[in-house]
Amino acid sequence: MQHYILTLACTATLALSACDTPPSNREVTGGLIGAAGGLLLATAFDANPSWTIVSALAGAAAGTLVARNTATNQCAYAVGDGTYRTRPC
Repeated sequence: MQHYILTLACTATLALSACDTPPSNREVTGGLIGAAGGLLLATAFDANPSWTIVSALAGAAAGTLVARNTATNQCAYAVGDGTYRTRPC
């Protein structure tokens, strides 16, 4: 079962990386690629199913944020008092 999921994730990642996505789909593509990356890492480390799901969700969140930041060229920086300031990356 794990080999099937790993193969599917690799195929999806390669298929998505070959696409030239318009800016409106950039966040969706980033989330999918991040989720596939998280799934691949969890599978590579033989994580149990619960951690595999958490890893895929964390990868999806990170991929979405990276795609959003590259689309707007804005990054959030911690001020130190619990707030964030946005500035160009």
